Amino acid sequence: MMLNDFYPKRPIKTTPSRWFALGQSCLALLVLLSPALAHAQDYPSKPIRIIAPSASGGGFDLVARVLGAKLSEQMGQQFFIENRSGGGTLLGTQTIARAPADGHHIVVGGLSNMVLNMGLYKQPGYDPQSDFIPLRLVVSHSYTLVGRNDLPFNTVKELMTYARANPGKLNFGTSGPGTGQYILAALMRGLGKVDLQLVPYKGAQPVYLDLLGGRVDLFFDNSTTTRTFIEAGQLKPFAVSSRQRAPDAPQIPTLIETGAIDLEMETWFGLFVPAKTPATIVERLRKEIDIAMQSPEVRKKLQQGSGRILELNTVQTDAMLKSELNKWPRLLRSVGIAQE
Repeated sequence: MMLNDFYPKRPIKTTPSRWFALGQSCLALLVLLSPALAHAQDYPSKPIRIIAPSASGGGFDLVARVLGAKLSEQMGQQFFIENRSGGGTLLGTQTIARAPADGHHIVVGGLSNMVLNMGLYKQPGYDPQSDFIPLRLVVSHSYTLVGRNDLPFNTVKELMTYARANPGKLNFGTSGPGTGQYILAALMRGLGKVDLQLVPYKGAQPVYLDLLGGRVDLFFDNSTTTRTFIEAGQLKPFAVSSRQRAPDAPQIPTLIETGAIDLEMETWFGLFVPAKTPATIVERLRKEIDIAMQSPEVRKKLQQGSGRILELNTVQTDAMLKSELNKWPRLLRSVGIAQE
């Protein structure tokens, strides 16, 4: 076979009209690509806002500040943190859902605002799947059930037996509807079919004051916070809410291990951007977060004792969020937690 056999026998005529059509197609392609290319080249062009949809302190605030500081260092642009509480975690989350999708507006997303709110509110003002793109989930924390030292029981099974024999006599401190503390207490009451009095507080600190003072009996709180009181011998630990025991307190069983109630819950946190944020910016931010999460200092700060570092790729993150959204709103309804 000769080389000429690979070429057409007759030359293809290129008319002016064909050249014009080809030029028009190339121009249209450039028009479509130019905004994305411009975004990629210019980003970030100004300081980036990260909203923690809660008051200072706690998981939302910690993730915002630790990652914000590291990303500022890596990207050469300031990441400033804004604590915007209100309506539980609704206000801050709604703010970013409506913000410009240019990569300069980020929200800390967690189990509370991206999942539980869908079962707690008829109109939360946003949809976690259609209004946001998850960048990365970075850390997960368990809760620990603690109680007064002078309670007349020492295990969760004994607690449930006591509650059934003494309906309405055990008081459960909570940080108010929408928080993990409240959800776990409500689920324990509903799934365990026991009469527990849920007492709402504005934050964890006043719960501890009453718990140590003997005015409230039980409290589910972030495991990192409870450790201080447990190690000082001020409170009695009953169980952790995670599927595995906490590395820093292996002596405390999980709720499932107690055999008293089939319940596990971890509160996770990560960064999210508005849904229409350009793909080039989304990938840039994901790459930068992945780099930040390789830092031993960042990992240590996020763990703070009971934290479990999450290492999920994009597909795994999407699958986890979908699974959580399929599970929790339905479970909340099943135990009679009404939507507002």
